[in-house]
Amino acid sequence: MQTIIKKVDENCIDLQIMKEAGELLKAGALVAFPTETVYGLGANALDEKAAAKIYAAKGRPSDNPLIVHIADMEKLENITEEIPEAAVKLAEKFWPGPLTMVMKKSAAVPLGTTGGLSTVAVRMPSHPIALEMIRHGGGYIAAPSANTSGRPSPTLASHVADDMDGIIPMILDGGPVGIGIESTIVDLTEEIPTILRPGFITKEMLEEVVGEVQIDKGLEADAKTPPKAPGMKYRHYAPKAELVIVEGAREAVIEKINALVKEKEAQGMIAGIIGTEETILRYPAGIVKSIGTRNDELSISSHLYSILREFDESDAQVIYSESFEEGAMGSAIMNRLLKAAGHKIIYTS
Repeated sequence: MQTIIKKVDENCIDLQIMKEAGELLKAGALVAFPTETVYGLGANALDEKAAAKIYAAKGRPSDNPLIVHIADMEKLENITEEIPEAAVKLAEKFWPGPLTMVMKKSAAVPLGTTGGLSTVAVRMPSHPIALEMIRHGGGYIAAPSANTSGRPSPTLASHVADDMDGIIPMILDGGPVGIGIESTIVDLTEEIPTILRPGFITKEMLEEVVGEVQIDKGLEADAKTPPKAPGMKYRHYAPKAELVIVEGAREAVIEKINALVKEKEAQGMIAGIIGTEETILRYPAGIVKSIGTRNDELSISSHLYSILREFDESDAQVIYSESFEEGAMGSAIMNRLLKAAGHKIIYTS
């Protein structure tokens, strides 16, 4: 299969390209497209055979549900059994935007889209190309990140092509994404809304709208129960080299990483380092990359996956990363980094 890459200007969207993408989606084919979070791999959410193509293309476990993307609020009624009051309030505040809400599904949504669950995860993205494509594609587009399962999520069309060239018919290239990590997922099927995946929309932001919100206990590093969201139990975002997070006070972390790099070099190995604009000059050896500045969380989140992919193109055999717990998005950034590292952490005193 030949994969066609179509460049699209979000400020002046070519409707002919949107029509072509829409026709592919209506015919049951896959189209990769930009959102404000990461690039998505889209298919008709109401077509079980089309959804199955997403799982096949990604090598995705079949129990990992797909998020249904809509572009208009009135579309929500058709795919949900009921729309909770909390969903209306959250949609008014955060849609279009990086928030996914889990509700009871209607019969219109096949179990092949929901990973066999009786619930459906729904999001309205804010990226103009995504919204236009969804409308041209029938209004209901199932889309996980457009990468091979386990690999870092794509934040550029070239990342999608690295994984999907020859596998899907079309990639819409809208340039780099803005946020760089996937949406917050909140489950509204229980009495207290529950965060199943952290993201740009924080617990505090949600609580300002709907009151008490809890975080799924399965997300904790030492959790004795599995995460409620099936996809959170799998390793994601992993680079080819071993990734280790070094946690602690800044000076202690820098000292420890430098010692670890020196040790690896003595063994004839090449080490990579993920630092920030504030620290990269403190690392005299190894392949050093800046993920952004601690003064701007979006600079870190938007570069996380691209940095991991850059290391895949390098000779690094092991990667040491600083940790990023601080700030409103700290939990979301660390959630992705921990999963990429397989929860390998070195604590400094």
